[in-house]
Amino acid sequence: MQQKQAAEPTAQKPARVRILDAAHELMLTVGLAKATTKEIAKAAGCSEAALYKYFAGKEELFIHVLTERLPRLTPLLRSLAAEPGRHSLADNLTEIARQAALFYEQSFPIAASLYAETQLKRRHDEALRQLGSGPHKPIEALDAYLRAEQTAGRVRPDADTFAAASLLLGACAQRAFAYEAAENGVRPPVDEFASRLARTLLGGISVAEDPS
Repeated sequence: MQQKQAAEPTAQKPARVRILDAAHELMLTVGLAKATTKEIAKAAGCSEAALYKYFAGKEELFIHVLTERLPRLTPLLRSLAAEPGRHSLADNLTEIARQAALFYEQSFPIAASLYAETQLKRRHDEALRQLGSGPHKPIEALDAYLRAEQTAGRVRPDADTFAAASLLLGACAQRAFAYEAAENGVRPPVDEFASRLARTLLGGISVAEDPS
């Protein structure tokens, strides 16, 4: 009886939620390349046909895992770009760096397996292009935010916002895998990492004084 009661909360979840949960778990444990829709549906307790009622394919499912199960980087960037001048530039960049570091830390193990299979990677990239998504989107979104702050007068007019966005997100992505071979195998603590990264970037792009 206790086992049945323990299983009920999962069984009562909507099918779409169960599919996303199963996809997230499988993509983390076996990698995106090996996480088939058949195995995802099986783990979710539904048919493969039921999965396709909610998602057009594994690529679309992958995008929803990134946007609904991982730190919400893109929505943060979009909201900041829509309201430049909100909070201090230092605080905003620190939070962006923190969310980006966590996002890449969790997404890198999922997507890494694609790079071992060239043809699969090409098909996946093409599917993402058709869906209007891809790993370049956060860079574009951060560039848009920095350009909005540039217009608001908080980023130097001669600053290269695309380069700044690439530097910040590139460092966050590198944190996800660069330290496993270090002596202690431990990543830099995310809060300290984000603060130092934002502070260093600000030294190159911000005006002399942040108006806020």
